[in-house]
Amino acid sequence: MNVDPELARWSDSAFQVAFAIYVLAMVMFAGQYATSRVRASQERELAGVAAGASGASRSPGRSRTAPSRPAERTWFDKFGGMGYALVMLGAVFQLASIVLRGLSAGRFPLGNMYEFVSGMVLATVVGGLVFVRKPELRPLWIFILAPVVALVFLAGTVLYADSAPVVPALKSFWLPIHVSLAVLGSGLFLVSGVASLMFLVRYALIEGRAEDSRPGGVRGRIASRLPEARTLDRIAYRVTIVAFPIFGLGVILGAVWAEAAWGRFWGWDPKETMSFVTWVVYAAYLHARATAGWRDVKAAWINVVGFLAIVFNLFFINMVVSGLHSYAGLN
Repeated sequence: MNVDPELARWSDSAFQVAFAIYVLAMVMFAGQYATSRVRASQERELAGVAAGASGASRSPGRSRTAPSRPAERTWFDKFGGMGYALVMLGAVFQLASIVLRGLSAGRFPLGNMYEFVSGMVLATVVGGLVFVRKPELRPLWIFILAPVVALVFLAGTVLYADSAPVVPALKSFWLPIHVSLAVLGSGLFLVSGVASLMFLVRYALIEGRAEDSRPGGVRGRIASRLPEARTLDRIAYRVTIVAFPIFGLGVILGAVWAEAAWGRFWGWDPKETMSFVTWVVYAAYLHARATAGWRDVKAAWINVVGFLAIVFNLFFINMVVSGLHSYAGLN
C-alpha cells in the first residue's frame, strides 16, 4: 500500500507540537514547584496569627476564633493549572500524531521503535492525568514530564522512521493487541517508577530523619516540596495495580502470537525473556508491598528495579541485542 505523504507530514507536525507543549508545561510546573515553599511559609504564618488572635480574645464560656485566609495565589499557582491543561493538550496532539501515522501508512501505527515510544509516552501522560490529577500532587508532574520530554526528543531524533508499511512478520491481527498492551503497561510503569523514586528521595531526606537532621540547600528544598512520602507510595502502588495485569496479558498474548508465527510459545528470545523478568519484578513489588517488613522503602526499591528493567528492555534489548524482535528496532 502506498504511503500518503501529506498525512505523514501532518503526523510529524503534530508530534513536534506535542513536544513543544510538553516542554512548556514542564517550565510552568517548574515555576510552581520553585515557589511552593514560599506559599507554605505564608500559610503557616497566617495560621499562627489566627491562633494568636484566638487565644487573646478567648473569654469564659465563649470561644472566638479569628478568621483565617489562605496565602494569596501567585501567578505560578495559576501556571500549575495551566501546565495541567497543557499536558492534556499535548496528549491530544500526541494521539493525533499516532492516528495520522497509521492512516498515512494504512496500518496499525505501532510498528517500530519511534511509534512504540510515541505510544508509550501517550500512555504515561494519560496515566499521569488520571493518577496525578489533584492540585496538591502537581509538584510530581515536573518529574513525570522530564522522562516524557527526553523520550519524545529521542523518538523524534534518534529513533525516527519514515511512515512505511510494516515488515511481513508484523502483518498479523495479533500486532494491535500484543503491542498495545505492552505500550500501555510500559507507559503506566513509568509513572509508577517516578513516584517510587520521588518517594525514596522524600523519605531519605525528610520523613526518614529527625527534623533537626534534615538537609538544607538544594537537596532539602527539592525534597520538602514533594508530596508526602505515603502519598507518593500510594500513587506508585495504585498505578502498578493497573499496569501489572495489562503488561502481563501482553506477555501472554505475545507467546500466543509466537506459537502462531514460529510454532512455539516460548523460545527464550531476549525480548521474551526480559519482558518476563520485568513482569516477575513487578510481581515481587506487589508482594513486598503487601508484606510486613518489606513495605515502604524496600518495596519502592523493587519498583525502581522494575522501572529500570522497562528502560533496559526498551533500548538495550531492542537496539543492541540480536533476536527475533530485532525487526522492531530502528529502520
